Amino acid sequence: MHLSFLGPLFERPGPWATVYFDPAQNDEAGAKRRELSVREACRTLEEEGADAATVQAVRDALTGMDPAEDPAGRVVFAAGGEVVLSHRLSRAPQRQIAAWAPLPRLTPLLELAGQDPVCLVAYIDRTGADFELRGAAGPRDAGQVEGQQWPVHRTASADWSERHFQLKVENTWENNAAEIADALGSAYEESGADLVVLVGDPRERPAVQDRLPDAVRRVTVETEHGGRAPGSSSAVLEEAIEEARRQYARRRVEEALDRFRAGRVGTDRPTDAVEGVPALVEAAREHRIDTLLVRPDGADLARETWVGGDPDQVAVRRSDARALGEDDPTSVRADDALLRAAAATAADVLVVPPSDEDGADVPAGGLGALLRWTYEPAPA
Repeated sequence: MHLSFLGPLFERPGPWATVYFDPAQNDEAGAKRRELSVREACRTLEEEGADAATVQAVRDALTGMDPAEDPAGRVVFAAGGEVVLSHRLSRAPQRQIAAWAPLPRLTPLLELAGQDPVCLVAYIDRTGADFELRGAAGPRDAGQVEGQQWPVHRTASADWSERHFQLKVENTWENNAAEIADALGSAYEESGADLVVLVGDPRERPAVQDRLPDAVRRVTVETEHGGRAPGSSSAVLEEAIEEARRQYARRRVEEALDRFRAGRVGTDRPTDAVEGVPALVEAAREHRIDTLLVRPDGADLARETWVGGDPDQVAVRRSDARALGEDDPTSVRADDALLRAAAATAADVLVVPPSDEDGADVPAGGLGALLRWTYEPAPA
């Protein structure tokens, strides 16, 4: 998960109100539960010291939430009397989370909205394609491309002139496949999608995939279900798209963990992976974190760290934070500090499972990172 969309949260000082909210069902009983949940969240913020204007801004945002539009709920971030950012969740929180803290509470967002890759679906036929983007915010149009419209159908005759016509049909298909592949490659780059799913008949899908740029083809899968024609969507197609997204997410985590295990500090060699708060804090200060790994049950997530106004002003000790130029550092959770640093430096973030196949917790303490360049371990 790339956290660039959280930029507004780091452009202004805190403290911050963070509420992960499930609006419940859209009926009378659900409305009553929603009202009680809003009261509980606001009461928690007040008890933790939130100012009245910020609490009211949160109350208004939660009260105005529509269960039909946000069935899994939203997270609301507010400071200084206004809601700065509200983000749709793809999974409902198991319990309501409300916090008033110097930094936004971001780790729950990784679990509730962060592991779902953005998928670009291409609905292909012989004349063109329609593109659709699938992400946490639901499907949205991502453009289309139209190729040559004639000739696109073969004939059954063996006559020479008909065979010549069929060659023209073949050329039309090939030209259209090339145009679709070119447009799909551009849509992939512009949309920031993680993977591509091709929908269409068995001839059209591989013809397009073979012409895609290498980087796009590596993240492209096909499904035999559905097509471009109106009414061709189905529950089977929807499940195939969601399964492609799940497999992509699992594969990314597995590859990152394999690289992490191979790259941890050895006795006499440099490493491109670190774990533990002190090493991660150092990497964050130097902008070396490429991928931050977060295991939500790890003990180190709540460990005290000290931060200043800038994302790279992060330290294990208060005196160290002062040495970075912050006169009045603030005590925060380690996961909040590291996620802020990751967002500011365009690092990726992955949630990893509680334990690896051998039962060992990876990374140790719940926090680790793959680095942008190697780290020379200190002499023993």
